[in-house]
Amino acid sequence: MSAELADARPCPVAPAHPGEGGSAPRRVPLVHWGAVRNGVVATAALAALIVVGSRDLADFDSALVGYTFACLFMTFGVVYRYSVWLSKPPTRMYWVRGFQVLFSPRRWPRLRRPTLIVKALWSKIIAQDFILRRGLTRWIAHMLIAWGCMLAAAVTFPLVFGWLHFESGASGAGATYRVVVFGQPVSEIPVHGVVGWAVFHALIVSGFMVVPGVMLAMYRRTRESGAVAVQRFERDLLPLLLLFAVSVSGLLLWVSYTWLHGYFYGALAQLHALTVIVTLLYLPFGKLFHVFQRPASVGVTFYKEAGDRGEKATCPVTGEAFAAKLQTDDLKEVLGEVGFDYAPRSGAGAAWSEVSPRGRRMLIGRAHNRARGGRFS
Repeated sequence: MSAELADARPCPVAPAHPGEGGSAPRRVPLVHWGAVRNGVVATAALAALIVVGSRDLADFDSALVGYTFACLFMTFGVVYRYSVWLSKPPTRMYWVRGFQVLFSPRRWPRLRRPTLIVKALWSKIIAQDFILRRGLTRWIAHMLIAWGCMLAAAVTFPLVFGWLHFESGASGAGATYRVVVFGQPVSEIPVHGVVGWAVFHALIVSGFMVVPGVMLAMYRRTRESGAVAVQRFERDLLPLLLLFAVSVSGLLLWVSYTWLHGYFYGALAQLHALTVIVTLLYLPFGKLFHVFQRPASVGVTFYKEAGDRGEKATCPVTGEAFAAKLQTDDLKEVLGEVGFDYAPRSGAGAAWSEVSPRGRRMLIGRAHNRARGGRFS
């Protein structure tokens, strides 16, 4: 500490108390009316697309109306929560800066934009290797659950909304199904071919992916002391149980019509519908909401890359570059928005947020040294 004090440059930097000399933090409303508006607009748009995409409900299956209303409610909840999330100053800053960097032609050559997009999509969305760094078992479980759910969603939502359905095509030995999308026939697939099997068993495949993924995740959460210590039922275990219930009940439907001649099919269909609807209603409020937050991490990748390749912030105490100037400038703006003013009381010198961690330790050491009459070491 004595060496750091001796090397430190004179700098009139002193941390101010949060809120002193700055704007008061914004009061969070009980109801975010802007988010309500966005949720209503998104829900109405989805309802309109269902009507238009199903040809005025001509292709809509009335037996799936429960799923449809659950999807509409889920849409409102997801858009409402996402809007509230984006209204927070730190999140909004990352969002805005990410888009500015992504769509700024001036930064494209320096950032190698196409390469960075592919790299970010692969790392954050497709391979999700950031989870692999936390453990192989955790990554396998997450990949099985994530891709199983995405496969199921890609099949289920178009069918529920009436955007996709199948009609009988040619009959006989070469029997086919005609694929109809938004009321327009797009192709015919053989009933007994590989493509036909894959299409009509996609939900079964997704179930066989999600179930072992959930079991691996539950095993980790019951065996690893670190996970057990911080987990909560409603946040960590409930979503796994819901996904397990949806997948198992769906697989039981397949067992019923494949090997049991439809025995108990009606009761199992109602059970499956209940599990799916409850999961859709839960989705905007629990841990599964991160599915919609994850794509925003691509913009964060651009933001960090732009900061790393841009001008560096220099600590006024140590004289060393310690962070991207883009980030420190944005940090000062965000701190002001949330009511934290770290500018020095005298109005001169650098703000506390502009000082590096090492520089802050030096300043704290100086203060202790002055308080002890130069006898601090």
